[in-house]
Amino acid sequence: MLLLPSAADGQGTAITHALTSASTLCQVEPVGRWFEAFVKRRNRNASASFQELEDKKELSEESEDEELQLEEFPMLKTLDPKDWKNQDHYAVLGLGHVRYKATQRQIKAAHKAMVLKHHPDKRKAAGEPIKEGDNDYFTCITKAYEMLSDPVKRRAFNSVDPTFDNSVPSKSEAKDNFFEVFSPVFERNSRWSNKKNVPKLGDMNSSFEDVDAFYSFWYNFDSWREFSYLDEEEKEKAECRDERRWIEKQNRATRAQRKKEEMNRIRTLVDNAYSCDPRIKKFKEEEKAKKEAEKKAKAEAKRKEQEAKEKQRQAELEAARLAKEKEEEEVRQQALLAKKEKDIQKKAIKKERQKLRNSCKTWNHFSDNEAERVKMMEEVEKLCDRLELASLQCLNETLTSSTKEVGKAALEKQIEEINEQIRKEKEEAEARMRQASKNAEKSTGGSGNGSKNWSEDDLQLLIKAVNLFPAGTNSRWEVIANYMNIHSSSGVKRTAKDVIGKAKSLQKLDPHQKDDINKKAFDKFKKEHGVVPQADNATPSERFEGPCTDFTPWTTEEQKLLEQALKTYPVNTPERWEKIAEAVPGRTKKDCMKRYKVVDI
Repeated sequence: MLLLPSAADGQGTAITHALTSASTLCQVEPVGRWFEAFVKRRNRNASASFQELEDKKELSEESEDEELQLEEFPMLKTLDPKDWKNQDHYAVLGLGHVRYKATQRQIKAAHKAMVLKHHPDKRKAAGEPIKEGDNDYFTCITKAYEMLSDPVKRRAFNSVDPTFDNSVPSKSEAKDNFFEVFSPVFERNSRWSNKKNVPKLGDMNSSFEDVDAFYSFWYNFDSWREFSYLDEEEKEKAECRDERRWIEKQNRATRAQRKKEEMNRIRTLVDNAYSCDPRIKKFKEEEKAKKEAEKKAKAEAKRKEQEAKEKQRQAELEAARLAKEKEEEEVRQQALLAKKEKDIQKKAIKKERQKLRNSCKTWNHFSDNEAERVKMMEEVEKLCDRLELASLQCLNETLTSSTKEVGKAALEKQIEEINEQIRKEKEEAEARMRQASKNAEKSTGGSGNGSKNWSEDDLQLLIKAVNLFPAGTNSRWEVIANYMNIHSSSGVKRTAKDVIGKAKSLQKLDPHQKDDINKKAFDKFKKEHGVVPQADNATPSERFEGPCTDFTPWTTEEQKLLEQALKTYPVNTPERWEKIAEAVPGRTKKDCMKRYKVVDI
């Protein structure tokens, strides 16, 4: 856009001729120091102002190089070139006061100055004696420059700087002056950080964010410090590849161990500072106070809400209480009436029972035989327990208003009805138990002929085998199954699983069912062996394998001792029965074995 000066008052502006030309494309070669500065800024992703600061920094470094003053190392001429690894290379070059802050320009300038001053040729010309070969102390100057001019070797030497203080303040040292103690320690350890702009420790006025950023940085500290300079073996001296690999392996292990110790040192430093930092304590107290205030406000709001709810609940409870009291009063009145009726009925039943007992007693229980009277008394008691009030009143009326024979007939009729009722109840219970036993057999039994078709003979044989082979027998159930397969007449092969299932089902049987099984077994024995002598007046006996001379019955105490000895000495115990006999005083080995066979222990 072309800007023209404005015309004076009373005059106009006019364009008499317009000179225009077309745009022309041309190539421009980028040259010059300005373009180089632009490329440098672009590669470093820096602004023009940042580049100006860098240029100023370089100029300041050049001025520092000009003003650099070297410190003479008094022990320089006494150094042994062979012990170069234990020498302070900065001090050798006269940079002991600058050390790791020295620039490459300063190192180069220092080396140049030391060469001009200590070169062997110059000293030789001055008449100073020179050592032959590499034994002259000038070799130390050359080695120092070699180490400090190489960035990798210089970093390795800086990592083990002999003047660096690796100490960590203890908690007790910083109890009263935390910032004065820890601030310089963090300052000197920040030189090992890979990241620039290391946060400062700060002071008591630092914000929570600054303190949190500081400890986050140091707890995740990324250190460039490494310990290759302290390698005891140099792989260049190895004579073969295997030896070089072994040296490298040893050096890596040693470096890793020292690196681990270094990181533990940094972590200890940070832990000690964190535990002693008064700001952390202040922040925790503030956070605690804040939480307490929030908790208190929340509790207050909740309390008000609870009070409102409690008022409403109390009103509802009061209404419910009045309704409940009214209902309970009605229930209580009904319960009192029911209790009175029940007490009246109980007294009436008690009176009728006593009346029945007295009536029977009056008639001498309708018998002159003592045994029959006792039996009749039992039957009368059974009637008293099972008859209701109406039945008792009817029976008592019959006994009091009729003759002895009529009363006896009425009583016997009532007894028969009660006994029939008891018998039916017993049969129903047995039927239920049999059904439960069948269900148990179905649930425990397996497939095949071994889980069903248990005859009476097989059941008796199973009971005999269980008693014959007691608990503790090696492979007991396999032995019992084999015994049944040998002696069973049914021809059905039983497995150990079948035998265990049937034994468990027999254990669950009702006592009445067990009595039935034993009765059937007795009837079979009686059928096979003819008449069995009556046991009314017989004395108890025990089974013996030999003559029964001088037999002493086993006492309860001896039986307990035998059972305990059988548990103490299992089947696999050497000389088992001798030890069992010793445990039962007064009994021999033979007595113990006989008792074990007779009684199923």
